[in-house]
Amino acid sequence: MLTKCEGIVLRTNDYGESNKIITILTREHGKIGLLARGAKKPNSRLSAISQPFLYASFLFRKSSGLGTLEQGEMIESMRHIREDLFLTAHAAYIAELIDKGTEEKKPNPFLFELFLQSLQRLNEGTDPDIITNLIEVKMLGVIGLYPEFDECVHCKSKEGTFHFSIRENGFICHRCFEKDPYRVPLSPATVRLLRLFYYFDLSRLGHVSVKKETKEELKRVIRLYYDEYSGIFLKSRRFIEQMDNMKDMLR
Repeated sequence: MLTKCEGIVLRTNDYGESNKIITILTREHGKIGLLARGAKKPNSRLSAISQPFLYASFLFRKSSGLGTLEQGEMIESMRHIREDLFLTAHAAYIAELIDKGTEEKKPNPFLFELFLQSLQRLNEGTDPDIITNLIEVKMLGVIGLYPEFDECVHCKSKEGTFHFSIRENGFICHRCFEKDPYRVPLSPATVRLLRLFYYFDLSRLGHVSVKKETKEELKRVIRLYYDEYSGIFLKSRRFIEQMDNMKDMLR
């Protein structure tokens, strides 16, 4: 049975001498794997639509296991991402996080739109650090993690100075600091951004200019939280860290 739907290429794997297995994220069918026969050949009609981060309309033959890709038509190539090593690093990290954080054939239209919008924003030149952090925060609920970003985990206050308690799974206010001596210090700007990323849609995110110090705080608290609770370890994280170090050296 032939099925047609829009999808975004999450990853590709070589299969045999000339084939590829591509994993795509779709609105209707969730994450699915497709065999693209001959896609490694430069002149193959499937080669162009088997590229990472490509947004396309796919026609494939469904099966209980791996489907077979018959043809496709590109909608957006995300060319600027693939031409920029730094953007490629961030896009690869986001794609791997979504891939590792989801099961196959479980539709999640919200996640599809989130992935598509993140790639579009990266492709348009939005700060890749901000887009990456936002996706990391948005993915928490997808993988079953629900930190408290609205109020203090102890006294329930919504006002005051807040740090983050990894142990207590959320914000802790200045009145309760002594309850967790290992809390992660945060500036008010970082607190605002964590709330913004968690509660607001990416489509509503305007231009955000963030200081380097705030970016470092965001990165630190998000990575500590993922390391403690997610059970997800990404190969692309090493790549993105190398790119960040290279970026700092070029400044």
